[in-house]
Amino acid sequence: MFSSWLPGLNRGLATPTGRIAQLVGRSLSRSLQLSSRRSVPELSSFVARTNTCGELRSSHLGQEVTLCGWIQYRRQNIFLVLRDFQGLVQVLIPQDESAASVKKILCDAPMESVVQVSGTVVSRPPGQENPKMPTGDIEIKVKTAELLNPCKKLPFEIKDFMKKTEALRLQYRYLDLRSFQMQYNLRLRSQMVMKMREYLCNLHGFVDVETPTLFKRTPGGAKEFVIPSREPGKFYSLPQSPQQFKQLLMVGGLDRYFQVARCYRDEGSRPDRQPEFTQIDIEMSFVDQTGIRNLIEGLLQYSWPSDKGPVGVPFPSMTFAEALASYGTDKPDTRFGMKIVDISDVFRNTEVGFLQDALSKPQGTVKAIRIPEGAEVLPVFLKANRNWNSPVAKLVMEEQGLGLIRRMENQEEDVVLLTAGEHKRACSLLGKLRLECADLLEARGVLLRDPALFSFLWVVDFPLFLPKEENPGELESAHHPFTAPHPSDIHLLHTEPEKVRSQHYDLVLNGSEVGGGSIRIHDAQLQRYILETLLKEDVKLLSHLLQALDYGAPPHGGIALGLDRLICLVTGAPSIRDVIAFPKSFRGQDLMSDAPDFIPPEDLKPYHIQVSWPTDAETEKNSLNPPHHPES
Repeated sequence: MFSSWLPGLNRGLATPTGRIAQLVGRSLSRSLQLSSRRSVPELSSFVARTNTCGELRSSHLGQEVTLCGWIQYRRQNIFLVLRDFQGLVQVLIPQDESAASVKKILCDAPMESVVQVSGTVVSRPPGQENPKMPTGDIEIKVKTAELLNPCKKLPFEIKDFMKKTEALRLQYRYLDLRSFQMQYNLRLRSQMVMKMREYLCNLHGFVDVETPTLFKRTPGGAKEFVIPSREPGKFYSLPQSPQQFKQLLMVGGLDRYFQVARCYRDEGSRPDRQPEFTQIDIEMSFVDQTGIRNLIEGLLQYSWPSDKGPVGVPFPSMTFAEALASYGTDKPDTRFGMKIVDISDVFRNTEVGFLQDALSKPQGTVKAIRIPEGAEVLPVFLKANRNWNSPVAKLVMEEQGLGLIRRMENQEEDVVLLTAGEHKRACSLLGKLRLECADLLEARGVLLRDPALFSFLWVVDFPLFLPKEENPGELESAHHPFTAPHPSDIHLLHTEPEKVRSQHYDLVLNGSEVGGGSIRIHDAQLQRYILETLLKEDVKLLSHLLQALDYGAPPHGGIALGLDRLICLVTGAPSIRDVIAFPKSFRGQDLMSDAPDFIPPEDLKPYHIQVSWPTDAETEKNSLNPPHHPES
């Protein structure tokens, strides 16, 4: 970029009046060339300090330095520890009378006050080095000090902040951000996003495009936030994702789009969900599933933190049907075994009533999982030594019990959990029990899920439609209505749409969904049929998209990575709120600013809105029956 405009600048400097500007141009040229070669960021440029607290070492001995930071600790009015974003350094408080004013500043300032100190880097006395601190071989012999801002008494100590309740941490979020863990999380997040940008834009030609956050209501899917406009009765909606925009960008010939996108869902928070969240949003033209998967595997390899170990590619894949049958979920944690086993044939001739009943029905099965060493935490159920201490186990004929033990490969202290019923429900139940048992075993010290292991998995071949919960006779999109059907199943759309597989793919990491995408429908007629006939949606809401597909839309597909959830797993944080600078609480509130807040009636008048206050009975009912928040 620089080289393209500098020659023109120099040509314009031929006149005598351009002499100073010419010198500036040459200086700028040198500085830009130097900066392009610099691999280590300059952390003290443009500011009052010469160095950061965390960078000083024995190689800096004798240097005069100026540091800025927060007072973290003070001992006997002789030493204090100064902290900034990069680390800690010990400061030696002068004791001689000539420096009494400096001593007073540093000794009187409360903890967490902001100070600036200048002095000399010196070695710590022999035997007083601190090997636990990167700066533990040196200290700063202070000559001058300035109190930049005192700190009032804190409601807690910064170093103990992670031990406090989440509500308190969110209330004082600006203090929570000073903690080492929050600093680490947010800086790692920034580094990974920057590497992702490099990979997508610089290495593979993607275009970063910002899409609107004021849009219109989208049929189906999660609940959207509604924003009033000044036109009576008309509202914007905050988009759940840039889905329609990214497809329209493909129609517009952008070919490769990405965005670090803000997305919104009017749903309560959970450890892995927020009402506002961030996606790495990607769309490509002329691509298939394999292309998208290769792209994401390369993206994660390129951006992965070096201290977390390498990411092995290609990631394994599994169909939705396989995931459900073996793990009871569409986002299996494959770091440990305990797979679901179909044992229907073992009990085909059983006399146990509830097993007979289950197997006599369509899709009826008997399933089981084996919990290694489970007798320590689950003393009931079927044991390998045939001392049946479960009421159900007593009803099992001996030959069936032995068959079960052989099938499950039981050892002495293992426990078998068994269920019978419709295939999907039986698998789902055992899938939840599998995770609960893993928690119980790990609480007893059994290591099942290595926290240092990152187990990626692609899950593919999802159903295109699911029966509606409230009305099983009608269909809804399993993911979103723009997902293309599997080419082999298109003929079923008109006869048995519930059997159609989709070209959707999910990326799973350690049992959490961290990404999802699909090949899109680029044929307007097919898109209209699915929306209007199968999903019974109002196509007027999507007339702009249907029209665009009719104007030469290329085949296209994409994916969105849940950035908050991904960083949460990479850092090992207990909640995505620990990797977001200013998150909402479990109830979707900002406890720091007390948002959402009331607006006076006179301020609502321009929007033609009047608040209808709930009765006491309605308020009580809502508190007893919180809304159900479906999986994304």
